[in-house]
Amino acid sequence: MTARRKAIILMSCCLSLLIVSMDATIVNVAIPAIRTDLHASPTQLQWVIDVYTLVLASLLMLAGATGDRFGRRRVFQIGLTVFALGSLLCSVAPSIEMLIAARFVQAIGGSMMNPVALSIISQIFTGRVERARALGLWGAVVGIAMALGPTVGGLLIELVSWRAVFWINLPICAAAIALTAIFVPESKSSTMRNIDPVGQLLAVIFLFGVVFALIEGPGMGWTDPRVLTIAITAVAAFVAFLRYESRRHDPFIDLRFFRSIPFASATLTAVSAFAAWGAFLFIMSIYLQAERHYSAMQTGLIYLPIAIGALAFSPLSGRLVGRYGARPSLLTAGLFITAASAMLVFLTASTPIWALMVVFTVFGIGFSMVNAPITNAAVSGMPTERAGAASAVTSTSRQVGVSIGVALCGSVTGSALTQIGSDFASAVRPLWFVCVGLGVVILALGWFSTSPRALRSAERLAPLIAGEADRKDDVRVA
Repeated sequence: MTARRKAIILMSCCLSLLIVSMDATIVNVAIPAIRTDLHASPTQLQWVIDVYTLVLASLLMLAGATGDRFGRRRVFQIGLTVFALGSLLCSVAPSIEMLIAARFVQAIGGSMMNPVALSIISQIFTGRVERARALGLWGAVVGIAMALGPTVGGLLIELVSWRAVFWINLPICAAAIALTAIFVPESKSSTMRNIDPVGQLLAVIFLFGVVFALIEGPGMGWTDPRVLTIAITAVAAFVAFLRYESRRHDPFIDLRFFRSIPFASATLTAVSAFAAWGAFLFIMSIYLQAERHYSAMQTGLIYLPIAIGALAFSPLSGRLVGRYGARPSLLTAGLFITAASAMLVFLTASTPIWALMVVFTVFGIGFSMVNAPITNAAVSGMPTERAGAASAVTSTSRQVGVSIGVALCGSVTGSALTQIGSDFASAVRPLWFVCVGLGVVILALGWFSTSPRALRSAERLAPLIAGEADRKDDVRVA
């Protein structure tokens, strides 16, 4: 395969990542406009964001395994088509309930794209150096797309309306479908994994239960029987999931992956970083437009330092990972996210615009540095045949993080979302303390996960998984 064709395949896969990642953030700037136009409540607004990220999180791992089993290009193209349909439905939604339902459809398509695309990249770029570079670019696109989302969204809302944030997906989907059909070869895993409906169902119950309790708890009351029942059900589903998957011969999630300290740490780092990111985007969009009365375009421009930081530091992070390993990028990310969150603690209704720009710049640099090492850890040391399943776990952890971050906005800030006023900045202050804690977690994991002990754990795991795959192949041939 020529270098030119490889580059086009990488670009096709990155286009899917661009729109799926951007849609996780671009809608945040539209939240105040959606609230006004569709008369949405704060919990409904949280569900506009979280139904998308939750469905992604729930189906990503299934989609990765499905692509490995039935053909990666086929599943990828189906995902692009469904995502385009969902985007179109979002743009014409007449009510908040219909918008949430359309976001559900959109997320189903999105779940078929990213893990499958990452698996395609892992199959095409087989050399250690070229794979590290490709994965570094992939991770950079995640940061750039999620950082550009608010700025692009603000511009579209100001020039057209909030519905335009969904129209932008349609031409990108069309281009990705065409490039995939022409250049991407079909591939499957030689070790066909069984679909695990029980494990999938338990994972969905757990994720939706946790987020439901966090979002609806403040409104219904934490002691409300419905909230308590769903929370207890979520915990029970998680325990059952661990027991069931550990005993299953061909599990939905191979829990042995987590014996690798770098892999387990990358998963927890992704949840922490994206939880802080999701909370930051959701609250700051409301703060800037509802409390400070900035327009959508002005809000998007205030987010611009994040986009600029992503353009500069995401590729830098990828190069650092390829040359020096994950530690420098992870420590920088943890330090900057912690610093930005600490500065937000002092946020007021009259904070100068230059101070806001500093906070956004620092947060943007921290967030941009975290994606490349997370992505690299997802597949480094793993057998090629398990690339789809392994990468899907980390992709899932990103979406779980965003869902938890948005859900925490209501749980931690209490009535601040329903009563926007001069005390909004002080009311959301506890949330920034939580983000400081998340930054410290990233910092600690960045050091621990790159220690000699952690690297040895990954080296011990890879032959174990690869050996089992070879034994399965021998049984099938026999």
